[in-house]
Formats: sequence, C-alpha cells, structure tokens
Amino acid sequence: MLSQRNLALILIAPGLALVAALFLYPLGFSLVSAFTRDGSFTLEWFAKAFELYSTDIVFTVVIVLASCALTALAAIVIAGTLTLGENRFIVGTLKALYRWPLFIPFIVAAQCMRTFLAKNGLMNNTFVSLGLMEPLQAVSFLDWRGIIATFVWKQTPFVALLLAGALASIDRATLEAGRNLGASRVRVLLELALPQVMPTLLVALVLSFVTMLSVLSVPMMVSGSQPTMLTVDMAFRINAYGDYATANALGVITYLISAGAAILYLRRGLSQEAPR
Repeated sequence: MLSQRNLALILIAPGLALVAALFLYPLGFSLVSAFTRDGSFTLEWFAKAFELYSTDIVFTVVIVLASCALTALAAIVIAGTLTLGENRFIVGTLKALYRWPLFIPFIVAAQCMRTFLAKNGLMNNTFVSLGLMEPLQAVSFLDWRGIIATFVWKQTPFVALLLAGALASIDRATLEAGRNLGASRVRVLLELALPQVMPTLLVALVLSFVTMLSVLSVPMMVSGSQPTMLTVDMAFRINAYGDYATANALGVITYLISAGAAILYLRRGLSQEAPR
C-alpha cells in the first residue's frame, strides 16, 4: 500500500521530468557553454557580447522599461474606468473591447502593427483621407516606436485584467467615503484605491517585463534595423554564424536583467511583510 507521500511523488514525477528535460537541462547547458571554452573557464563570450551588442543591451532595457511604464499607465486608466466609472455605455464598451489583444499571438500583433504603422499604412492613409496630413508628410513608425506600441497594446489587457480584479475586491466603503467628502474619481483612484492594489500591479508588470524581454517576433518584424533587441541578436548569432557560445552569453545577460526585475519585486514584498 503506497503512502500518501509516495503517491504524491509518483503523480508529480512526469511533470518534474518534463521540467528537468525541457528547461533545467537546456538552462544548465547554456550556462556552462557561456562560461567555458574547450572545458576551461572563460569570460571571452561575455566580452564579445558586450563588444558587439552593448548598444542593443541598453536599447532592450530602455524599450522594455518604457513599455512597462506606458502599460501601467494605460492599465490604471482602463481598470479605474471599469471599477469607478459611472457612464454605463463607456464602461460596457470598454469592458467588451479591452481584452481582445489577450487572444492575439505576438506574431499576429506584430503583423497588425506593420499594416497599421507603415508609411503607407492604415494610420497615415486615414489621416490623409481626413485631410489632417499631406501624403508627403507621412512617416513610418516601424522602429522603436512601433515596438513599444505593439508591446503596450498587447500587454495592457493582461495588466488591466489583474488590476481591475484587485480594484473590484477592495472595500468600497473607503472609496465611497472619499467620494462623499468631495474627492474626484481620479483622486480616489490615485490616493485611495491604487495604493491598496500596488502589489498586484507590480506582479503584473514584472510578468509583463519578462514576457516582453523574451519576445522575438515583434522586434524582428516591426523594426528590423539597428539597434535591436537581444532576442534578435541571439537568433542572428545562431542562424548566421552557429555561434552558440556568444548567443548563450547574451541569454545569461537576459537572465540577469529578468532577475533584476524579480529581485526588485521580492525586496518590496519582503519589506512590506517585515514587522514594524
């Protein structure tokens, strides 16, 4: 007769085996490859990565941080409107529309943005047809602006969904008290509601940060020029040169950037849980 402990181990064994085979082994192999050459320890691949792609490293961090900031702003506006809005038509329309990008893959979102933001794309053609712009004034936004627009459009519904749920669960009496004392809806949102759901917002932004850091299709399809993001550089080193060592060094740098976001979140969580 199997004990409860052994039965639990048997049930989770297939999942653990898949994680070990598909994540832990490739991760360990990548780390070893990034720090060794012919079996000896070396930082040669990191020196090469920083020499060739230091601009792209800074570009990646700036793009992702800017996208997170704009995503947070848009999510706060949407979640605040959904939970504190009083116009039923606006709230109902927004509720029906804001989640659509959640079901669109990044590669489809990138193709949509190429159609929308190109020099002869839907946005510029609309402005020209409305008489707001001359055809010669049209410019392409298929560069860093297009990457940020795609990331914000794709990730805002995810953050807004979590934030709206958190806002809906807080005590309404506090918010109603603020309204009865004459505070505007914006002030109630920023000074009463938002501080109570800040941990949820941080979790959503950390998850979005890591997701945007790992996307390959958007920078490759929307921008396609230098500087570009680290995912494109890793794909280029492997596909063009078969240089797995430098690609793995870039991967380790990406791990460290992701770890930085996670550490900031954990430090904030621990500081809030510490006894006062």
